[in-house]
Amino acid sequence: MPIVTFALGPLETNCYLLHDTTQAVAVDVGGDPADMLDFLRERGLMLTHILITHQHFDHLYGVAALQQATGAQTLAPAADDCLRASSVGRGGQWGLPLVPDFAAEPLPLGEQRFGAFAMQVLETPGHTPGSVSLYVQEEKAVFTGDALFYRSVGRTDFPGGDAAQLIRSIRTRLFTLPEDTRVFPGHGPETRVGDERAGNPYCGDFAMPGAAGA
Repeated sequence: MPIVTFALGPLETNCYLLHDTTQAVAVDVGGDPADMLDFLRERGLMLTHILITHQHFDHLYGVAALQQATGAQTLAPAADDCLRASSVGRGGQWGLPLVPDFAAEPLPLGEQRFGAFAMQVLETPGHTPGSVSLYVQEEKAVFTGDALFYRSVGRTDFPGGDAAQLIRSIRTRLFTLPEDTRVFPGHGPETRVGDERAGNPYCGDFAMPGAAGA
């Protein structure tokens, strides 16, 4: 299953497209999806789902346009619905534009199938109350949103953030995945679970007490 990365929007959010020969699923559409739509058309792929790891504006900017262009079902963590009325959810933060309205259904937890793709939707709150990570066991891949990055973790100073909860989520949910699991974060480069467990200064084996997220 190929995984294609598009850095979209004002904060260069990593938007991921998982696909086989006929279907595709998008994760966190943070900006204009024109390049993604071109990719889908060129390969004759049907987008079945748009999945949202958490409801911060920089992961939502392109959802409405992609939804309108493809008719894909959009799913978002219900525990983050409270953020949609705030500047970190709907936009306007730092003078950035507002997120265009879109319709979304609650993203269910646990073992799920989205079109052709089987995933585990893992609760990884802390960056936001409803943050989730999407684990694709068959591909040894996990999409962590803004929970875990290469050598960093998500910030927790926005409304609903909880630093202790975030570290607990990473250590009990993400670091229990196989060490060779590829980590696809919401920003920055790809990494692996084992590498972060060993070397992440905020949540790894040798993290400094009281370290906070970036």
